[in-house]
This record gives sequence, C-alpha cells and structure tokens, in this order.
Amino acid sequence: MVKRIFRTVKNILFADPRRLYREQLDLINKPFRFEGANGKAVLIIHGWTSTPYEVRRLGKYLNENGYTVSGPQLRGHGTVPKDLEEIKWQEWFQDIEKEYCELKKNHRKVFVAGTSIGSNLALLLASTNKNVAGLILMATPYAIKFESLAVMLARLNLFFRKYNKKHYPPTFGVSTTITRLISYKRYPIRNALEIFKLVKKSREELSRILQPCLILQSTHDHVICRKSAENIYCSIGSVQKKIKYIRRAYHTFISDIKNDYVFKDILDFLNEN
Repeated sequence: MVKRIFRTVKNILFADPRRLYREQLDLINKPFRFEGANGKAVLIIHGWTSTPYEVRRLGKYLNENGYTVSGPQLRGHGTVPKDLEEIKWQEWFQDIEKEYCELKKNHRKVFVAGTSIGSNLALLLASTNKNVAGLILMATPYAIKFESLAVMLARLNLFFRKYNKKHYPPTFGVSTTITRLISYKRYPIRNALEIFKLVKKSREELSRILQPCLILQSTHDHVICRKSAENIYCSIGSVQKKIKYIRRAYHTFISDIKNDYVFKDILDFLNEN
C-alpha cells in the first residue's frame, strides 16, 4: 500500500506537464475537488483568464498526501473572453468565499492557496476570515509593473476597442507554457481594470493578515514588480512567514514547474501548520 502511494506521488512530481495536458484536454476548463483523509483542506485559486487546470497537478499532489483539495473556476473563466466583460472582482471573491465555507463545514483546518490574482483573492479571504489556517501565495502582485501607466492606458484604450490581445515575453512565455495554452488569448479591457482594483485592495489589507504565509515568486516574473514578494513579506501582519524564489520561470510557474522541491515546500508548509 505504502509503495503504491509512493509511486503515485512520484509520478505526479516528475510527470511532464505538457504530456499530462495532452492526456487531460477534457479537464482544462473543469473545477476539481479531491477528497482527502486527514481532516484538512486546501482551497486553490487559479489566475486571471486561466482555469483550475493551472493548479490541478499541485492539487493532486497535495491530495495524495492526505488533503482535501478544491479548485473552483472563477466566474467568467473557462468559456469565452466575452463572459469576463462585465465581471467585477467582488464576484470572484464571492466564488471563493462560498467554496471556503463549504470546506470549513467538514474540515478542522482550511488553507488557501492562489497563483497570480488568485493569491490576491486568497489574501482578501484571509483578511476577512481569521479561521483561514494559512496562505500559499504564488506569483502574487503587490503591484503590477508600471501599474499607474498601465491603468491610464487601459482607460484610454476603452475609447477605441473593447479587447486587447495578450503579449508574452520571448523566453519564458513560450507557446507551450501550460497557462498560455489554457488561458484566453485576448481579454476585455474593462475586466483588466478590475485586476488593478483587486491588487490595490489586497495591498491595503496586508497588515490585517496574521496567518502563516509562504510566498513564492519567480526571479524572472515579467508581470509583477520585482520586489512584490519582498514587499508582501514586509507588509503582511503574519509572524510566521517565508519567501522562496523560483529561478528562471514564467510568471504563473506552478502549472509548468518540474522542480519537485516546490511542491514539497508547499506540502511541508501545510504539514508544519
């Protein structure tokens, strides 16, 4: 039995993310819930314009180690870009708060993890729900690069068009990046403005958050300001907190990462808390 579990976990850790993607095309825009046996749960929140598949492999790994794991799909995602157009960030918050409450009914501890703006939502959830057991923050924007300029240009662009096409850096945004494959290829500019509002709101709440916190960020993140992880670490009210940097990875690295130590660092954080 122990050997079988070990083989399963090892396969999850070292499986090629792109091979899994080709085998699991029917799961790309599906929420997931894996039932665990240790009485503890993890709510994992995907990033903007993406889907729960982005965090599914991590969720499976944590589930094989005893945790119930839920990966809901945020409103307006996993369908067509037009469905995002009128969505407000508060609606995403309602989505995750509802799922957190469901998990809390049957689990003595519920941790919350997120990638990119999913982790901004996790921060807000922890600021309003003190029973959140801990936070795993991946690629969290303390601020978007050139944030003030980006907001101004987005508002200006609204006079000329409704949508923008996504642009990726040539090195880490290659076409085979999982998040790039599953995400919308264009986005409503109006909804992009909601991202800036969400980031600003979560930034304002950092001092109120007291839960243990693991902060993970790529050293080559092209989306968020370079010192995002450091600024969150210094601003958050948590006493127990740790930063880990992922070398030479794309912004939302968790779907593509092959370094098993990242998954194990997350598991160790959960087990320690």
